[in-house]
Amino acid sequence: MAALQQTPIAFQSRSPPPTQIITGPTANLSFSGGLKLPKLTIKLRSNRTSRRGGGAAGAQMAASAAGTYANALADVAKSNGTLEETTADLEKLEKIFDDEAVFKFFVSPIVSEEKKREIVDEIVSSSSIQPHVANFLNILVDMKRVELIKEIVKEFEKVYNTITDTELAVVTSVVKLESQHLAQIAKGVQRLTGSKNVRIKTAIDESLVAGFTIRYGSSGSKLIDMSVKKQLEDIAAQIEIGDIQLAV
Repeated sequence: MAALQQTPIAFQSRSPPPTQIITGPTANLSFSGGLKLPKLTIKLRSNRTSRRGGGAAGAQMAASAAGTYANALADVAKSNGTLEETTADLEKLEKIFDDEAVFKFFVSPIVSEEKKREIVDEIVSSSSIQPHVANFLNILVDMKRVELIKEIVKEFEKVYNTITDTELAVVTSVVKLESQHLAQIAKGVQRLTGSKNVRIKTAIDESLVAGFTIRYGSSGSKLIDMSVKKQLEDIAAQIEIGDIQLAV
């Protein structure tokens, strides 16, 4: 790992080696781009960190490596003025790699780099990924570090927020909120934090019953809970059934 961190990561445009067309059975993925992967016929290990150390030490090493890659990509995005576009590209990749079949395909030791590169080409083409982000994904394939992609996205987001003085707020609601409501929430978070910019991410959670919650701050450490679920929990906490006198 030390050797990896000391090695500069260069994102130079290069042509990937010729790839062979994948033949044989394929499995359709639930991906809007129509991505198809060769079917894997072995059971993959679920504990991917065991090769590099488990527990807290392994997690720390993974976070450090992800931060190295994220900072290198951010440097490229800053130099060519594509911070916003690169952030959007990484969000696309995050959604793609959320598909378990895609993730397992890329971390599988039995799938050749040539086949992985072919799927990278499909992803780049169908999702309109920028060349330097496509090259970055190929580097992860070369270095056998695709398993870090989700951590890299998170680390890049932190770097982006620091560079642009942006506060990330995650708004969770029962139903999708209107854009004007999200704009009001963004203004409120901006007043609370004093940040130059506020970036809103949304999530749906039907268990809230009604209302919404807002998480912001470092790693979402601060919470504003405006949900009915929270109100009901507060009411329930104040009621002690033993104190209720029933008329007979």
